[in-house]
Amino acid sequence: MRARHIGGGETRMALNSNLIYDWNTVGAAAFRPAGRVLLNDESLRDGLQSPSVKDPSIEQKIEILHLMEALGINMLDLGLPGAGPRAVADVERLAREIVSAKLKIKPNCAARTHQNDIRPIAEISQRAGLAIEAATFIGSSPIRRYTENWTDDFLLKTTEEAVNYARSLGLEVMYVTEDTSRCDPETIKRLYTAAIACGARAIVICDTVGHATPSGVAALVGFVIEEVVKPSGEKIRVDWHGHCDRGLAVPNSLAALSAGAECVHATAVGIGERVGNTQMDQMLVNLKLMGIPPWAEQDLTKLKDYCRAVSDYTGVPIPRNYPVLGEDAFRTATGVHAAAVIKAFKKNDIELANSVYSGVPSHYFGLEQIIEIGPMSGKSNILFWLDRRGLKSDDAIVERIFQRAKASNRCLTEAEIMECCSN
Repeated sequence: MRARHIGGGETRMALNSNLIYDWNTVGAAAFRPAGRVLLNDESLRDGLQSPSVKDPSIEQKIEILHLMEALGINMLDLGLPGAGPRAVADVERLAREIVSAKLKIKPNCAARTHQNDIRPIAEISQRAGLAIEAATFIGSSPIRRYTENWTDDFLLKTTEEAVNYARSLGLEVMYVTEDTSRCDPETIKRLYTAAIACGARAIVICDTVGHATPSGVAALVGFVIEEVVKPSGEKIRVDWHGHCDRGLAVPNSLAALSAGAECVHATAVGIGERVGNTQMDQMLVNLKLMGIPPWAEQDLTKLKDYCRAVSDYTGVPIPRNYPVLGEDAFRTATGVHAAAVIKAFKKNDIELANSVYSGVPSHYFGLEQIIEIGPMSGKSNILFWLDRRGLKSDDAIVERIFQRAKASNRCLTEAEIMECCSN
């Protein structure tokens, strides 16, 4: 597979320009982030808000931390130390691991806009000898304000006090407005402008309940940049934090990057409250396949280890048909599909085999195409399966397996196939 250059200076991966015509790269369809592309991992904080997850042990969290580092993820949320003693202990242990292992990943901690949430971040930062960004958050939308009986002046005062307090403790501030995607322009402008004036140098636009569509994201991010960031005259990082209630988390995140956001917040296999957050693994896959620097060159063969670790340690199963990491992602038993993959293998071309019936080359992610035998299979599936295992494939064996597969309502197990071979 070789890199194919397209308009705008991007590099995308294509098997061969004569074999794959890539409509994704034509004209306005080409994905072009407005600037750098960073990723902030929320698996160990926002992801654990799901009512179905288990909170991993600290040893398991450290393992996940190292897998994040191996994937080149830029930042992570260590947790919310204001939640209590266990949260403080885990956040500090993770911070100390970053220091002792000399990891490149940059930490932040969630905090409500209360001094009691912000102070522990500064204390942990001092004890661990590690700069930790304070991600101070507050609800912003009219529906939230009405429910909480919050006035506009209360939000403004709370924002200013929280950011000023964090800065007085020497913390960098990432200011977060919850439910930004359902908030009115006046409030958005007022709160972000105040936070920046008080010293916040990163602001997070949140689609807290998964309300947004890609066009809405573009409008919202564009508004924040034009009406808040540019007039401030400061160098402000704009982050996007999305949820997947409408199934649009990844396209919304790409839309945010196109509109000028620099950082996307996400979680492994999309764990999180309700139906979950933006899927970190799917962001990594798409950024790599789109040829977006530095992700185009990033080694993602540890992606399966990262997702499986988070799945195992939180108790959230990965669906069989989940993109890339699901058991069925690179598995086929359909005769026509399998025959094409087998013919590609016979050309001794792994990249061809991994692309002829897949939009995602499995070997980029440490995985491989798997041919099974079931009721929709042809004899080529059987011959390939036997050959891969160095087994005899005379006509009688092939016919027995073929007839058993046709009589079945599912793929045959290895034991069932081997039973046919031994008769």
